[in-house]
Amino acid sequence: MEHSETAQTAQTAQPTRTLGRTAIPVSPLGFGCWAIGGEWQDLDGQPLGWGKVDDEESVRAVHRALDLGVTFFDTADVYGTGRSERVLGRALGKRRADVVVATKWGNLFDEGTRTLTGQDASPEHARSALIASLDRLGTDYVDLYQLHLSDAHPEQAARLRDTCEELVREGLIRAYAWSTDDPERAAVFAEGEHCAAVQHALNVLQDAPGMLALCEERGLASINRSPLAMGLLTGKQHAGRATLQEGDIRSRPPAWLQGFGAGSGADPEWLARVDALRDVLTSGGRTLAQGALAWLWARSPRTVPIPGFRSVAQAEENARAIEKGPLTADQLADVERIIGR
Repeated sequence: MEHSETAQTAQTAQPTRTLGRTAIPVSPLGFGCWAIGGEWQDLDGQPLGWGKVDDEESVRAVHRALDLGVTFFDTADVYGTGRSERVLGRALGKRRADVVVATKWGNLFDEGTRTLTGQDASPEHARSALIASLDRLGTDYVDLYQLHLSDAHPEQAARLRDTCEELVREGLIRAYAWSTDDPERAAVFAEGEHCAAVQHALNVLQDAPGMLALCEERGLASINRSPLAMGLLTGKQHAGRATLQEGDIRSRPPAWLQGFGAGSGADPEWLARVDALRDVLTSGGRTLAQGALAWLWARSPRTVPIPGFRSVAQAEENARAIEKGPLTADQLADVERIIGR
């Protein structure tokens, strides 16, 4: 009874958001399923996951998120080289029809060695990858199918957009999107009738005004990856402490991952910015992470942040941000003043 009452509170505290130009309602918060894929790597041994994970705890965390009103789950075929999709599919089970599932394609991987092996931007792979994802997820359709190759050539993307339209007509997907930080690339997909969103990096430390403007102009949902800046906005990272697991991508950050130094943990300059924002973000009894999510909701009515999780406790903290709602306009202005944007 306690869980259902909490879920009702969470679901009525903020109105649902719509997935872009579709009529598909989603909770204002989604859950990113990268971390529950566990450890995986590239051909050079670079870790690409978030360290070891307990599948049973992941399942419990998904169930708790559902209880608290989360209805949108974002994964990818390559996360954990298939493991994330399998775990999410098992966790959703008979509640599949109650949620919106997004996954991604474009990467090649070896499940046996848990290794990323390459990329494939062909229309043929888009279709075969979807069939494989449907099997791992235990479903016969995907709500949102997303291109995972952020720097694919626009001409390739146009062909893939047309393939996605075919998949919509066949009932295998309901809508599609591109996971990219380039508004010009995202605009190529936005030409398609059933393009519903763009997934891109956005958090209080890393604004994306150009992408948000595109989403507003084209009627797209803004699905926000890295809403907690890869953990910097949780308050659990400390300067000079290399406390991350060996299999955690942040322990040996690739060039694109900002805010962390190889072997040295979180960047002190980034943490200083977090500290400067702490009072504003923790207003109203919020935790730091909840305040970071509240900033995203205040930033645009189109945003749907997708923080990651590996435990029931993380699921609860993130989901309960829904009840507290967005920051006020004055608080949003305070953030801009403090950051100096």
